[in-house]
Amino acid sequence: MTATFGKLEHETLTLEPGLNVLCQPNEWGKSTWCAFLIAMLYGLDTRAKSTKGSLADKERYAPWSGAPMAGRIDLNWNGRDITIERSTKGRIPLGQFRAYETASGLEVPELDAGNCGQRLLGVERSVFARAGFIRFSDLPVTQDEALRRRLNALVTTGDESGDGDKLGSALRELKNRCRYNRSGLLPQAQQQREHLEQKLSELEGLEEQAKKQRIRQGEVTAWQDSLRNHAQALRYAGAEADAAKVAEAREEYDRAVKRTEELERACARLPSREETREKILKTRQFAEQWSAAQLEEKMLPPPPMPAQAPAPFRDLSPDGAEAKARDDCARYESLGKRNWLVFLGLGIAALLAGAALLVFRRTVFGVASCILGLALLGFALSDRHRKASERESILRQYPSPDPEQWLILAEDYRDESLETAAALARYRANRAELDIRLENLNREREALCGGQTPEKALAGWQQVSNCWDSFDTARRETMRLEKHYMALRSMASQASRPATPDPLEYTPEETEKLLLDAQAEQQRLRTRLGQYEGRMEALGDRGELERELAAVKTRIGKLEQFVDALTLAQETLAEAAAELQRRFAPQITRRAQEYLGLLTRGRYCRLTLGEDFSLGAEAEREDVARPVSWRSDGTVDQLYLALRLAVAEALTPGAPVVLDDALIRFDDERLRAAMELLKTLAKDRQVIVFTCREQEKHLFQELTTGR
Repeated sequence: MTATFGKLEHETLTLEPGLNVLCQPNEWGKSTWCAFLIAMLYGLDTRAKSTKGSLADKERYAPWSGAPMAGRIDLNWNGRDITIERSTKGRIPLGQFRAYETASGLEVPELDAGNCGQRLLGVERSVFARAGFIRFSDLPVTQDEALRRRLNALVTTGDESGDGDKLGSALRELKNRCRYNRSGLLPQAQQQREHLEQKLSELEGLEEQAKKQRIRQGEVTAWQDSLRNHAQALRYAGAEADAAKVAEAREEYDRAVKRTEELERACARLPSREETREKILKTRQFAEQWSAAQLEEKMLPPPPMPAQAPAPFRDLSPDGAEAKARDDCARYESLGKRNWLVFLGLGIAALLAGAALLVFRRTVFGVASCILGLALLGFALSDRHRKASERESILRQYPSPDPEQWLILAEDYRDESLETAAALARYRANRAELDIRLENLNREREALCGGQTPEKALAGWQQVSNCWDSFDTARRETMRLEKHYMALRSMASQASRPATPDPLEYTPEETEKLLLDAQAEQQRLRTRLGQYEGRMEALGDRGELERELAAVKTRIGKLEQFVDALTLAQETLAEAAAELQRRFAPQITRRAQEYLGLLTRGRYCRLTLGEDFSLGAEAEREDVARPVSWRSDGTVDQLYLALRLAVAEALTPGAPVVLDDALIRFDDERLRAAMELLKTLAKDRQVIVFTCREQEKHLFQELTTGR
C-alpha cells in the first residue's frame, strides 16, 4: 500500500501473506493505515459532513502536506496480481479510480469505484468494517442492518444471500392475496409460470453460453499451445542466430590474428618504433626550419637600385651635382646683372653727340661719334641677348626657375644616394647571412634526409610509423575481437527444436504479449464460466424447474386447491427453515466458543449469542452463562474477539482480518494464546496486527522462528 493520506506522505507499507505483526509507537499512523485500506477498497464518503463532535473522513484524512489525496494497493485476487489506484479528481478526494493487472497494465473490467470492495471481499463496507476489521475502540459487535441481515440469513438457512426469507415472504404475500382477493390468484400463478419459464429459458441460454465458453476455452488452450511452441521456435532460432554470430565472430578474430601476424613480420624488418619517432620528430623540426629558410629566401626583397641622378646632374656624382648647382646658381646670378645698360647709355649719348655735331658742324667727329654710338648700341644689345640666351639655357636644365631649389635638388640627390648605399650594404649583409644558413641547412639535409627533400624523407618515416601504428591497431582490434568472441560464446543461448512445425510469424515481444492476452482471456473465460455455472446453480436443476412449472400449470387449473398448496408450501418452508436453523444456528456460536476456549486456555467452555448480538459466557464450574457485564474488561475483549473472528470466518472467508491494538488488555498467557490462534488463522487468510507494544512482536518472532 502506498498512501498520500492524512499524515502519510508517499509512505509505503508492504505486507506478506499470512500473519503480519506491525509494532509501531503511538501516532505512527496505524489507524490512518486502517482507514486508508477501507477508503481504497470502498471509496471515501464525500457527502459526509463534519459535526461538532467528529470530523468527516475527507477532512480528517486530508494530507497534512496539502498534496492531493491519493493511494495505491497492489494485491492478489483469485490468483491475479492487481493494482488499485485512487486519486483526487477535481475537488473530490479519491474520486478517480482505476484497477488494472499489475504486470500488463490491462484494465480489470470487473472492478469499478463502487463495487471494488464488494467484489474483492464479498461483503458491504459496513460488514467488513464490523466483522473483519477489529479495533480496540469498537471490539463489541454493534448492531448493523447489513451485518444483522447476513448473520440472520446465515444462522437460519446456511446461506447469507437471503433467498429463504424472500421465498417465505413471497409465499405469505401469495397466500394473503389468494385469501383476501381471489381475483388476483390466477394472475399471480401465471406470473409464477412466466417466471419459471424465464428461468428455464435463462437456464437454457446459460447452458448454451457455458458450452460456448468451454469451446472457446479449448480454442484458447490450443492457441496457447501454439504460442508456446512458437516461443520455443523463436528461442531455437535465437540460439541458431547466436551460434552464427559466434562463428562469424570467430572468423573475424582469426582474420585479425592473421593480419596482426603479417604486420608484425613487416615491422620486424623496419627501424624500431623509438627510432622512427625520433627521426620523425627531428625531420619535422628540420622541415620547419628548411621551409622557413626557403620562405625567407623567397620573401627576400631585390637589392636596392642606385639613386638616379636628376636630369640637371646626369652622369654626375652627388658631390659633382652639388658643385654644378652652386656654379649654375652663381653664373645665373652674374648673368642677371644689367651691365649692358651702361653701354646702351653710352651708345645713345654718342649717337646724340654725333648727330649734333653733324647737324651743326658737319665734322668728322660727328660721324665718328655716330659710328661709336652705333657700335656701343650694337654691343649693348648683343650682350643683353647673349646673357638672356645663357640664362634660358641654365633654366632649361632645372625643373624650377628658383636657384635655391637647384641646391635643394642637389642635396636631395646626395641624401638619396647615401640611403641607397646604406640599404645596399644591409641587403648584402642579410644575403650573406641567409646564404650561410642555407649552406648549413643543406649539409644537415644531406645528413638527415640523404639528399631527399624533408617532405619526402618525412613521408618515408611516416610510412614506417604508420606501419607500426597499423600493427598496434591490429593488435588492439585482435584483443577486442577475442573478447567479443568470448563474450558471444558465453552469452549464446541454447534451445531445443520445437515439438511441432511452427507456422506462426510473430516477434518475441508480440508472442509474449499474445501469451499474456491468451492467459488473461483464459482467466476471463474461467471467471465468466464460473459466473454462468453459479447462476445456473442458483437457478436450480432443470428437471426440478420443469416439474415446478408443471405443478404451477396444474395449480392454475385447480384454483380451489391453490390455498392449500400455499399453506402446505409455507408449512414445508417453515419446517425446512427450522431444520436449517437447528443445523446452522450453532455454527457461529460454536466457532466463537472454540476460539474463546483457545483464547482463555479452556477457562470458558460455552458462549451464547443473543438476537441483538449480546454475549454471554459460562466459565468452568459455572452452571449458567452470564452476561459480559459480569466479566473483567480483558475477558470481555476476548469474548468479543472470539465472536468477531467467528463472524469474519463466516461472512468474509476470503478477506483479510485487521486488528488495530485489539489485544492491548490481554495478559501474557492469553496474549500468547491469541497470537497462536491468529497464526493458525493466517494459514488460510491474511491477518494484519497493528500494535504499539513490543510483546506481540516478540511473540510473533518466537512463533515464527520457534525460539
